[in-house]
Amino acid sequence: MKNLKKATFFAVILAFIGLNANAQKGSSFGFKGGLNYSANGDYFESIGDNAKNPDRNIGYHIGLFGKIGNQLYFRPELVYTATKSDYDSNAFNVKKIDAPLLVGIKVLGPLSVFGGPSLQYILDTDFEGIDIDNIEDDFSVGLNFGIGLNFNKIGIDLRYERGFNENEASFINNNITTDLSRIDTRPDQLILSLSIAL
Repeated sequence: MKNLKKATFFAVILAFIGLNANAQKGSSFGFKGGLNYSANGDYFESIGDNAKNPDRNIGYHIGLFGKIGNQLYFRPELVYTATKSDYDSNAFNVKKIDAPLLVGIKVLGPLSVFGGPSLQYILDTDFEGIDIDNIEDDFSVGLNFGIGLNFNKIGIDLRYERGFNENEASFINNNITTDLSRIDTRPDQLILSLSIAL
C-alpha cells in the first residue's frame, strides 16, 4: 500500500511536468516561494499524559507552479516546505514535499479563489535533535483553499492548509520518559506565497 501511494505521488509529479511542457495559450509556468505560519497537532509525552498543544511558528516554502487556463484554471504545484512547531521548550521540525492540485476561478479583475487537495510526502522530521523514523505514513493528503491576486506575471496568494488523514510520529525520548511519545504530524497552517511566471 505504501509503494502504491509513493507511485501515485511520483505520477502526479510527472503529470505536472508533462502539463507544463504542453502549455497552451493562457497557461504559464514559474517559481513560487513564501512563508508558512504553522503548527502540527497534539504531542503526548507518554500514553497517560494529556495532550500538549503547539505554539505556531514561521516556516518557509519554495517551488514550482503551473497554470492551465485563464478564467477557470488548473494549478498544479511542486513545493519544498519546512515547518516548525514548539511544544513548551521542544521544537518539532518537518521537511516535506507538497504537491497541491488546485482548481481556481477569477471572480473580479485580478482576484481569484481556488481550492483542492494537497499531496504531501514527509522527507525528514526531528524533535529536539531526535530523528524520527517511525511515522505512520510518509505520504498523506491535505486540503488547500484560498484567494489570489495576479498582476501580469506576478501573483500573491494567501491560503489555508489542513491535513486530512490522521498521521502520527512515535518515538522513545529517553530525556523525558521511557514510554512511547507521539506527535500528530498533520499540518495546520496559513501560507503566504509570491509567484513569478516565466
